[in-house]
Amino acid sequence: MIDYILRRTVIMCFMALALSFVCFFIIQLPPGDVLSSFAAELSNSGDSSAAEMVEHLRLQYGLNQPFYIQYLKWLTGILHGDWGLSFNLGQPVADVIDKRIGISLLVELIAIVALWGIAIPIAIYSAVRIYSVGDMFATIFGFIGLAVPNFLLALVIMYVIFITTGNVADGLFSNEYANAPWSLEKVYDFLKHVWVPVLVIATGGAAPIIRTLRANLLDELNKPYVMTARAKGMSERKLILRYPVRVAMIPLVSTIGWVLPTVISSSIVTAIVLNLPTLSPILLRALISQDMYLAGALILLMGVLTLVGTLVSDLILVLVDPRIRRGMSL
Repeated sequence: MIDYILRRTVIMCFMALALSFVCFFIIQLPPGDVLSSFAAELSNSGDSSAAEMVEHLRLQYGLNQPFYIQYLKWLTGILHGDWGLSFNLGQPVADVIDKRIGISLLVELIAIVALWGIAIPIAIYSAVRIYSVGDMFATIFGFIGLAVPNFLLALVIMYVIFITTGNVADGLFSNEYANAPWSLEKVYDFLKHVWVPVLVIATGGAAPIIRTLRANLLDELNKPYVMTARAKGMSERKLILRYPVRVAMIPLVSTIGWVLPTVISSSIVTAIVLNLPTLSPILLRALISQDMYLAGALILLMGVLTLVGTLVSDLILVLVDPRIRRGMSL
C-alpha cells in the first residue's frame, strides 16, 4: 500500500509539472494581455505616466521575454511561493486565493455532505421500492434536477424569499459580519445564509447520483449472491446495506476525486447570481480580463486538485473493493 502511494505521488508530480506548462500555454493563447487593457484605461483617464508604468511592469515580470523564459520564471516563482501579481485586482495572486479558498472549501464541503445525504437514501429507497409512489417521486425529482439550471433555481429561491420575507438572499454574510472576525454570532449568520447555495448545488448534483445509484442497485439486487444471503435468513435491511449497496457505490466512489476541483470551478453562474465570495467569480473575471497570473494559478490549482482527488478516489476504492486490494498484492 505504501509503495502504491509513493509510486502514484511521483507520477502525480510529473503530471503536475506537465500540467503547469499546458496551463501557462493556454493563458498565453488569447491576443493581447491585461497590461494592454490597463494601459488603455490609464490613457483614457488622462494619466500621462501610463506607458512608463506598463513598461515597468512588463520588465518586472518578464512579459517582453520569450515564452519559455516567462514560463520558467512563473514556475520558479510558484515553487518559491510567489504566484505572481493579479494586475486586474492589484494584489498578489497568493493573497487573492488565500482570502477565498477557505470559504469556498467550506461551502463546497457542506454542499457535498448535503448532496450525498439526500441522494443515497433516496436512491436506495427508489431501487428497493421500485415503481412505488416514492420511486416515481424520486424519478420526477431526478429529471427536474437534471433539467433545471442551478442559476434558475437560485433565482426562484431568491424571489420566493424576497416576496415572503422582504430580504434579499445573496452572499454568505450580513453586511455587519462580512469583514468581522469569526465568532459564534458570525457562524450563526453564516448558517442563515449558506443554506441557499447549498440547496441549489445539492439539488442539481443529487439528481445524477440518484439515477446512477438506483440503476446500479437494481442490477445488483437480482444477482445470485443476494438471493443466497436472503435464503440464509439475513434481514433485508442488513443484506441490502452490507452487499448490493456496497457494490453499487463503487462507480460513484471513483468520482469522489472530481469534487476537489469544484471548490474553484463549480457553479460559476450560481455564485455570481447569489453574490458568493468564493473563487468561482474570481476565475471568470480573470479569464475575461486576461489576468494571466491569476487565471493560470487558478487553472493550475484546479488541475492539481484533480490529481490529488483522483489519488484519494483510488485509495477509497482500495478500502471499499477487496478485488482491487488483491490486484495490488499480485
